[in-house]
Amino acid sequence: MKTSLVILAAGIGSRFGGGVKQIAPVGPNGEIIIDYSIHDALEAGFNKVVFVIRRDIEKDFREVVGNKTEKLCEVEYVFQDKCDLPYTPVCAANRQKPWGTTHALYSCRHAVKEPFLIINADDYYGKTAYKKAHDYLVSERGENDHAMIGFRLGNTLSDNGSVTRGVCCADGDGWLTQIKETYGIEKKDGVAVADGKTLSPDTLVSMNMWCFTPAIFSEIETQLSDFLRGLPEDDVKSEHVLPTMVGKFVTEGRGKVKVLESEDTWVGVTYAEDKPYVQNYFKELIEQGVYPEKL
Repeated sequence: MKTSLVILAAGIGSRFGGGVKQIAPVGPNGEIIIDYSIHDALEAGFNKVVFVIRRDIEKDFREVVGNKTEKLCEVEYVFQDKCDLPYTPVCAANRQKPWGTTHALYSCRHAVKEPFLIINADDYYGKTAYKKAHDYLVSERGENDHAMIGFRLGNTLSDNGSVTRGVCCADGDGWLTQIKETYGIEKKDGVAVADGKTLSPDTLVSMNMWCFTPAIFSEIETQLSDFLRGLPEDDVKSEHVLPTMVGKFVTEGRGKVKVLESEDTWVGVTYAEDKPYVQNYFKELIEQGVYPEKL
């Protein structure tokens, strides 16, 4: 059965100092986070990779990532274009960047016809998450039954600044009932704090690791159209993000999302200061035998 890994790699990377953080080396032989993600996904059973990128980084991205991935599995490239929209609002004329992660996934509608997992390019999720995701995608279920990998908040924080996480609630059977995009979560004195409130380290959060069937594209087109139609003429910054999209169709009863819990630790290059920690993290994984010295 064909299953795809969709990698969102079109982010501008402003918090990383404006560089292309998606191709910043973290491994001992120049490996980047995407290399480890693809390695884990193929090991779990995925057999196709779809890269969502910007046209201006295509050359570098193909040289650093794409060319070697093409030797391992089927690969497609999708360009997140700010003009590729289901509806064009007046404010689009002055827009400089794309419209968020929902828009990034909308860009894949012609390239992905099979069950798929979506991840961020600059996030390392751990091996367990890919195995759980693939097992779910190849299982028997309805076309509107999706899933997310839920991480413990305490395993997903940065020491170098605030992060945004989709804080989740699930029912007794493990189905998502609510998700709230929560901004400005910081680690203070060993605990997570947002808006002056302490959050439990065991809180389940989304790290943009979603298992979808192709049926999700109809929902995305509808919600993205509604979002764009509602924008003021002078709004050039608003974005539509996947947790918002998922939360809406779950609460309105158009689909279900199973929460697949992972105890793995997330690491990622959100800030430039994160890079040394991430490099040391992979060094330790290699010493433990989780990965070979050279992928």
